[in-house]
Amino acid sequence: MDALWADLLPKLLPAFWTTIKLTVYSAIGSLILGTILTAMRVSPVGILRSISAFYINTVRNTPLTLVILFCSFGLYQNLGLQLASRDSSTFLMDQNFRLAVLGFILYTSCFVAESLRSGINTVHFGQAEAARSLGLSFGQTFTQIVFPQAWRAALVPLGNTLIALTKNTTIASAIGVAEASLLMKSTIEFHASQLFIIFGVFALGFVILTLPMGLIVGRLADRMAVKK
Repeated sequence: MDALWADLLPKLLPAFWTTIKLTVYSAIGSLILGTILTAMRVSPVGILRSISAFYINTVRNTPLTLVILFCSFGLYQNLGLQLASRDSSTFLMDQNFRLAVLGFILYTSCFVAESLRSGINTVHFGQAEAARSLGLSFGQTFTQIVFPQAWRAALVPLGNTLIALTKNTTIASAIGVAEASLLMKSTIEFHASQLFIIFGVFALGFVILTLPMGLIVGRLADRMAVKK
């Protein structure tokens, strides 16, 4: 037991810190891309709606592991996409981390877009009609009238998507990113007799990360809910 803790404790916080960074960077990128996809999905331009619908339906029905592997083997090894400096001593680590973030953004943005679209469906159609009658463009109507209300309505689904993203970061270990699940796998290899203790430690770590998210999102949803 002492050998387990001596081996695990120095690596535990850095591994979960990597998980947190994966979550934060991916969440920011997913919100940006998801908002763009949502705007395209409700755009009056037919080709934009078709592109957005095709992308969302294709990617969200593709296993996340394949998306991450596509970023690593397809975009990097075959197409030469380089997201880190080769002169850096940590090139491979940085490259894999950023490829993982890219994969999570490409995947999670589809669920963000669907959450936002469900929020848009709660906004009465007459508000957009009234905005157009006042001479507002689609961009002005979307950003100033529809989207702020859709954001409030979609807050809980977006929170659930963020929690799912946090748990999905374990897939980054498939391309060698040193996050929590990769540490768990390597620890099990050397301390197989303490399997349940190791599982318990990492399960507790993810509960500590995700439980506050749910509580905060729930509180925000109550405060920002449209009063009727």
